[in-house]
Amino acid sequence: MPLIISIGAVKVQMIRTGDLSFCVVTEYPDAMAAETGQARIAEIRSQAADELPMSMASSHAGAVFAYG
Repeated sequence: MPLIISIGAVKVQMIRTGDLSFCVVTEYPDAMAAETGQARIAEIRSQAADELPMSMASSHAGAVFAYG
Protein backbone atom coordinates (compact mmCIF):
# COMPACT_ATOMS: atom_id res chain seq x y z
CA MET A 1 0.00 0.00 0.00
CA PRO A 2 2.80 2.51 0.61
CA LEU A 3 3.74 2.23 -3.07
CA ILE A 4 0.21 3.12 -4.18
CA ILE A 5 0.08 6.08 -1.79
CA SER A 6 3.50 7.25 -2.97
CA ILE A 7 2.27 7.58 -6.56
CA GLY A 8 -0.65 9.83 -5.71
CA ALA A 9 -3.47 7.86 -4.10
CA VAL A 10 -5.12 9.38 -1.05
CA LYS A 11 -6.73 6.15 0.19
CA VAL A 12 -6.25 2.43 -0.45
CA GLN A 13 -8.47 -0.37 0.86
CA MET A 14 -7.70 -4.07 0.47
CA ILE A 15 -10.90 -6.09 0.81
CA ARG A 16 -10.83 -9.87 1.32
CA THR A 17 -13.38 -11.43 -1.02
CA GLY A 18 -12.52 -15.10 -0.38
CA ASP A 19 -9.94 -17.41 1.18
CA LEU A 20 -7.46 -16.75 -1.63
CA SER A 21 -8.81 -13.56 -3.19
CA PHE A 22 -9.08 -9.85 -2.51
CA CYS A 23 -9.83 -6.60 -4.27
CA VAL A 24 -8.12 -3.26 -3.96
CA VAL A 25 -10.09 0.00 -3.94
CA THR A 26 -7.88 3.00 -4.58
CA GLU A 27 -9.01 6.61 -4.25
CA TYR A 28 -7.20 9.44 -6.02
CA PRO A 29 -7.70 13.20 -5.57
CA ASP A 30 -8.67 13.71 -9.24
CA ALA A 31 -8.87 12.02 -12.64
CA MET A 32 -5.38 13.11 -13.72
CA ALA A 33 -3.78 11.60 -10.61
CA ALA A 34 -5.79 8.40 -11.16
CA GLU A 35 -4.65 8.05 -14.77
CA THR A 36 -1.02 8.70 -13.87
CA GLY A 37 -1.12 6.39 -10.85
CA GLN A 38 -2.80 3.53 -12.68
CA ALA A 39 -0.33 3.77 -15.56
CA ARG A 40 2.56 3.49 -13.11
CA ILE A 41 0.93 0.57 -11.30
CA ALA A 42 0.44 -1.22 -14.65
CA GLU A 43 4.17 -0.81 -15.39
CA ILE A 44 5.11 -2.23 -12.00
CA ARG A 45 2.61 -5.08 -12.33
CA SER A 46 4.00 -6.13 -15.71
CA GLN A 47 7.57 -6.09 -14.35
CA ALA A 48 6.63 -8.15 -11.29
CA ALA A 49 4.31 -10.62 -13.04
CA ASP A 50 6.90 -13.40 -12.92
CA GLU A 51 7.82 -12.75 -9.28
CA LEU A 52 4.39 -12.43 -7.65
CA PRO A 53 2.31 -15.55 -6.94
CA MET A 54 -0.96 -13.86 -7.94
CA SER A 55 -2.82 -12.62 -10.97
CA MET A 56 -5.23 -9.78 -11.59
CA ALA A 57 -8.66 -10.97 -12.74
CA SER A 58 -10.16 -7.58 -13.62
CA SER A 59 -9.82 -3.83 -13.29
CA HIS A 60 -12.55 -1.19 -13.03
CA ALA A 61 -12.50 2.58 -12.83
CA GLY A 62 -15.06 5.29 -12.26
CA ALA A 63 -15.99 8.42 -10.38
CA VAL A 64 -17.39 8.34 -6.85
CA PHE A 65 -20.98 9.56 -6.92
CA ALA A 66 -21.95 8.91 -3.30
CA TYR A 67 -19.91 8.82 -0.11
CA GLY A 68 -20.99 8.24 3.45
